[in-house]
Amino acid sequence: MGSKVICRAKDFFNILRCLQDEKGSDPHTYEEDIQILKTNGRKIPAVSMHCGDQTIFVCEKIIPKICESDDEPITETSNCDGGGDANDSASVLQTELGPQPLTIMKARQLLSFYTLSQNANVSALDNNPALHPLWVRCDMSDAAGTTWLGAETVCVGSKVTGVKLYSVTCKGSTVDKKSLITLEELKQEHKKRHHQSSMGVKGSARFNLFGSTVVENTAIESRSSVTVDFKWSHVESIFEVPPLSSAATLNIKVASGEMRSPMFEMYRELEFLQTLADGLRTGETEWMEPLENTSAVNLTKAYLEELQNTAKTLQDQATKTAEHTKLKSETDAPIFNSFLERGDLDFVEQLWVRMRKSVTSYQDIGDCLKLVIEALRYGDIKPWIHRDSSSSLSKLILQSYHQQIDHVSLTGVTPVNMLLEMGLDKMRKDYINYLIGEELTTLNHLCYFLSTEVDLQEQVVRLRKLHHLLEIILTCRTFLALPYDKLFLLTQSCLQHYKTSPYDEEHEFKLQIKPALISNFYQKEHPVLWGVEVSSGNGPREVRTALQLSDRPLVDHVIFETDYPNETINGDGDDPAFFSTMVCCSLVNFA
Repeated sequence: MGSKVICRAKDFFNILRCLQDEKGSDPHTYEEDIQILKTNGRKIPAVSMHCGDQTIFVCEKIIPKICESDDEPITETSNCDGGGDANDSASVLQTELGPQPLTIMKARQLLSFYTLSQNANVSALDNNPALHPLWVRCDMSDAAGTTWLGAETVCVGSKVTGVKLYSVTCKGSTVDKKSLITLEELKQEHKKRHHQSSMGVKGSARFNLFGSTVVENTAIESRSSVTVDFKWSHVESIFEVPPLSSAATLNIKVASGEMRSPMFEMYRELEFLQTLADGLRTGETEWMEPLENTSAVNLTKAYLEELQNTAKTLQDQATKTAEHTKLKSETDAPIFNSFLERGDLDFVEQLWVRMRKSVTSYQDIGDCLKLVIEALRYGDIKPWIHRDSSSSLSKLILQSYHQQIDHVSLTGVTPVNMLLEMGLDKMRKDYINYLIGEELTTLNHLCYFLSTEVDLQEQVVRLRKLHHLLEIILTCRTFLALPYDKLFLLTQSCLQHYKTSPYDEEHEFKLQIKPALISNFYQKEHPVLWGVEVSSGNGPREVRTALQLSDRPLVDHVIFETDYPNETINGDGDDPAFFSTMVCCSLVNFA
């Protein structure tokens, strides 16, 4: 019997070892109904407090599919078998469930295989390399309400000398704080497992500072969020407010295009630019609804006539620019206007503003540019442009100063390329104007984003990165009132990230901050996550007992019954409900 168990433990070890050595993260099937995944521990809230960013194995039940048809009841199967013709099978709806747990008994068996395989005294395999930590989803069927069981090797040098065994237990939400475990009870729970005289107690908390909110009992969802994580020592009570001496880190994730954003109008401009770029790339263009009632051609004609009939100085033209280039919007955007609107738009930039609000076809672009080039060729207009303008139309204007204009064939994609260049030129200057004007960076640090040596598609990608950077900076400035030094550091962090990383609105930027700078945002609010950790021992032999209280479950593979709806978004709700998650650890030494 013992040899059979050890044999199965070796087989399990070989599977994990193979999975550990693979570069990919595809799941591995074990015993037909179990799959083993390799993932980052940070992605699993309930275990991240112990795993951090390290790679872990996750064992779970293979996810069944739900088959639903008009005539048959819903059943759960691995494969949806369908007799009948293709039309019948097409009517069957297949959807996937979320992660599925294993039984407590099966989870314990897998952990025993893991532990035996790492113990050279039992497995008779010398120099077994340490495996990644193993975590198994559990069905909460025991009295303690266990949702995860985990194991992690303890090493001295390269030799495995023991394992730490973890259990995660959960309780449904409650508004009764008296029913929660007390700090003293948590310390006693730790002492039961670890008989050491000295213990350390650390606190942690997370607050929402910006994101989804509730207005008049209506939830307003947002893809943007700014949260703050606190860590401190010497915890005195459950749910204590983080002291001003805490270490605080902002977690900033901002999505472009939200109407309350200071950059919303600029986003609409970027959307039109992206439409042009997508059209060049795919050959198909979905034109945006025009913001002007007047056609693009008539707007261009009126602008050219205005230039022909005026005899004002360049200074007057600049003043007129500010009056005519105020972006029209269905909603007021005073923050955007005050932060990013420029009063020195040149001829090409003013033309872009008119065209991007009125163009609805390729024909419109060609007709407008034809009017402009003819006016330049015949000397009807002598427009001024910025010295560093780089668009094709700007080059034609420079040539017109010397009465020599190259022939331009406005066929094919040439007009779209010209308009795209105009927009890139204008929007880059908008962003530079703010970043340099606010002394958040220098031109040297912006070279990557401003380069015209790459193709137009890549220029658009880099402009989107610059736009996203400004969305982040202005969100933190407008809604959190962060001071200059923090905005400067955040700008440098974003610039450095986007020089080497792809565009990603899901990326979470981190910023260390003093709690006093944001104390008015969190001290009277409810946390979305509050935790305390009792620890003893040192180094790899450190053991911890932790409690996490959260406004939503930290476990996604079981359903919690609760009579208390979550009403804690952004602190709304006088008496919020919290879910309780407790992680206990045991240290097992190999002889």
